[in-house]
Amino acid sequence: MPDSNTFLDHINDLCHHHQENCSEYAALLTAYGLMPPFSSLKDIPPVSVRLFKEMRLSSVPKEDVFKVLTSSGTSGQAVSQIVLDRETAVSQTRALASIMQERIGKSRLPMLILDTVSVIKDPAQFSARGAGIVGFSTFGIDHTYVLDESMQINWEALKSFAERHKGKSILLFGFTYMVFQYVVKELEKRVASLDIESGYLIHGGGWKKLVSESVSNAEFDERVHHTLGSVDVINYYGMVEQVGSIYMGCSEGFFHCPEFSDVIVRDPISLAPVPHGTEGVIQVCSTLPKSYPGHLILTEDVGTIHGKDTCKCGREGTYFSVAGRLQKAEKRGCSDTYES
Repeated sequence: MPDSNTFLDHINDLCHHHQENCSEYAALLTAYGLMPPFSSLKDIPPVSVRLFKEMRLSSVPKEDVFKVLTSSGTSGQAVSQIVLDRETAVSQTRALASIMQERIGKSRLPMLILDTVSVIKDPAQFSARGAGIVGFSTFGIDHTYVLDESMQINWEALKSFAERHKGKSILLFGFTYMVFQYVVKELEKRVASLDIESGYLIHGGGWKKLVSESVSNAEFDERVHHTLGSVDVINYYGMVEQVGSIYMGCSEGFFHCPEFSDVIVRDPISLAPVPHGTEGVIQVCSTLPKSYPGHLILTEDVGTIHGKDTCKCGREGTYFSVAGRLQKAEKRGCSDTYES
């Protein structure tokens, strides 16, 4: 977690920037009767994540738009549209690199992507899945997609990959439910294992479907190890509305804030901040979004802050857990929305 005063200064700068360059954000502050600078992070009104589904919020001229990211959504549901200019895109890439290098090192590893290549065929309109794949692909080489367009395992591709990289450390990436549904369960059905000798599985999103199938975090890890091999299973929490600001899981089962991000947990009715150990609605805070007002976002996820600098894993900073979605919140997610 960053120094509180420096972090607040960065957030105040972003509040002023978005107020000057995004009329919708300026109207939000006016409605609250509040203007930067703010004396406390908790006093700044966040933007509801749902607002990004209702309108395209931008703080840069149209000619500076480099890419528009879209969240995943089931048929008929609105999707978020996140406007990126090159500066914000580069900042997000560098932030993700910093987070990943701390966990897997600086060397790029042979990479298995537990998804299908069809997800990234339109580079101009990336979905959350596509953006996640492209972002994490930076840390791999010899990218091999495990699933074909019918969501079946490509056994020939897997065999060839295994022959090329036998004995090497492997990087695997996928969205939680898809990893479980289309890879782990298929390998179990065939009583097969990839027998990876060492590596890392980075996964996130889609836990609500696993909960509905009564699959716990511990069971997920156990079944991954049984079917994929000796991989370090690393869960992460993040969203397309704040790409780059991901919160990596630790060995104790908590998510940790990186240096350019923070979280606040608020009461679901009053929106007042709640004490550590109390469950509420998660607000994510980041110094990265400059092209759109995504620096302070009130999510539709429920969670608890458990402490700061005291996690048994040894990592410093604020650490928290995520319990699920708010009741009646619209279903959304990277991996839950694949429809056969």
